[in-house]
Amino acid sequence: MNKNIWINGVMGVIAGDALGCPVQFLTRDELRNRGLVKGMEGHGTYDMPEGTWTDDGSMTLALLASIKEKKKIDLDDIMLRFVDWVRKGEYTPFGQAFDIGNTCYDAIKMYERSGSVWTCGRDSEYSNGNGSLMRIIPACLYTYAKQLSTDQAIKIVHEVSGLTHNHIRSHIGCGLYYFCICSILDNEGSLAKRLQKGMYDGFAYYEAKETYREELSRYDRLKSLIRLSGIPEDEIKSSGYIVDSLEAAIWSLLITDSFEDALLTAVNLADDSDTVGAIAGGLAGLYYGYESIPKEWLDVIQRREWIEELCKGVI
Repeated sequence: MNKNIWINGVMGVIAGDALGCPVQFLTRDELRNRGLVKGMEGHGTYDMPEGTWTDDGSMTLALLASIKEKKKIDLDDIMLRFVDWVRKGEYTPFGQAFDIGNTCYDAIKMYERSGSVWTCGRDSEYSNGNGSLMRIIPACLYTYAKQLSTDQAIKIVHEVSGLTHNHIRSHIGCGLYYFCICSILDNEGSLAKRLQKGMYDGFAYYEAKETYREELSRYDRLKSLIRLSGIPEDEIKSSGYIVDSLEAAIWSLLITDSFEDALLTAVNLADDSDTVGAIAGGLAGLYYGYESIPKEWLDVIQRREWIEELCKGVI
């Protein structure tokens, strides 16, 4: 397996994003009637060429580029890069931003007005979409690579989430993802076993802090992954809500045993297909490795060489 955790994780996000892009927002019934996704496709929802990634990939790459250049988490620099993405089309496949989530866009506009990273993130209960989770992996990998303490790492993960999604529920979703990443990288055994260890660690961390307990209960279906894996597809939601997206991504990883099958399962849940694919793809890439991504998928990913170069020598 490629030892570069950045290329494993980030290319997993990009592949999942691009795989789901053409069928984003189709209902499950519409996708089944149309025919399930079997590989990279073009056109569809945004009429883009195959291998096109969306806001998930762009914001992930903006965060990655900031970490690589600054060699640290610089919240202002990250927000300035998000502004460049929206206004100038930086970090996009074709020089123009598209598929911008409302909460992310509102936070970016607020930052442009206020210049404050501490007040730009939206913090209402209705600001718990998946827009911070979909791009959080570079921050998680940074804290892992720097061997920060759990408290230091979670503080950073929460702050990076909070740039756009600053509600405790979103913080927790990104935090649980961080614990899963650490478990995948630190442990041996099946992916299901590693994910369960990550969830165990994550729930233990948040349950020990009274501030988080009420919101943590929103994620209760992730406590027992054996139970989650037995839930039928019709009871797995793949909406843009952070809790639904994380559940759908983890479920897709649990019921499959390859990178390809995991991502096809994730995007064929329909609805917010690109983001569920991206969230699942990051974890799948870290476990299965870059080499597990089908060559025919890699061959059509837009600006692939630039992305891969960005993943080298990050810190």
